Amino acid sequence: MSQSDYSYSSLPKEISLKIASSLEAPALSSLACCSRDWQEICVSDCLWKSLLKERWPLLCGADKDPNFKDRRGFYVKQHEEQKRQAESVINLVEQRSLFGSLNVVDYLHAISCLERMQFGFRDVQMLLLKPKLNVLLNLIGLHYCLNNLQVPAFHITEALWSGKIADRQVCVKWRPTSNFRRIRGGDQSRCVYLKDLVKGEDDGEVLTVLERGATCELSRVQVSDPFSGSDGKLEKIL
Repeated sequence: MSQSDYSYSSLPKEISLKIASSLEAPALSSLACCSRDWQEICVSDCLWKSLLKERWPLLCGADKDPNFKDRRGFYVKQHEEQKRQAESVINLVEQRSLFGSLNVVDYLHAISCLERMQFGFRDVQMLLLKPKLNVLLNLIGLHYCLNNLQVPAFHITEALWSGKIADRQVCVKWRPTSNFRRIRGGDQSRCVYLKDLVKGEDDGEVLTVLERGATCELSRVQVSDPFSGSDGKLEKIL
């Protein structure tokens, strides 16, 4: 049999559906571009119903939008809306981060935006856990999934590896205080891989510091990309 004979037409429909059902939405859309036969399979309502349920379980009863005739159309509409909202968070972080460094107030604000937008794990995985984005955005997505959504650590670790960002590093610097006064020479820092944050290799120190933010015990907290070229010095607090 020649190579050209290995096509959708040589497979039973149930086998083709089984193959397509194992794919995520981006891969399913790519497969649909291969041929007219695959396109017919990949737009099947049963496939997109499953993807909708997995990504937005609360919308399962509302997937018959009058502007779309099928679940794929509804999925695309929802995805574009989530993408637009994610871009607002991305722009916020990029505008507020100076030389790869972000103040903890802005960091926590970005996380609160994701919570207000009701982002789910799949939304974060598809839109924020990407190698082309700033590692600070990767960290924000990781932190949100772990602490706010309470996604099991092994799912997040799997997402980091599949997104090829598990070995990226972040550095957190903070300045402890005593009786509302800075402790001279007391600046502390911790650089850690994203994969180790999920596994708690740092004993939870980094995420705990970030959660506490600039409290009366910490006069300054800053998170940065150690490879951004920034020296990461803490700003003076008046």
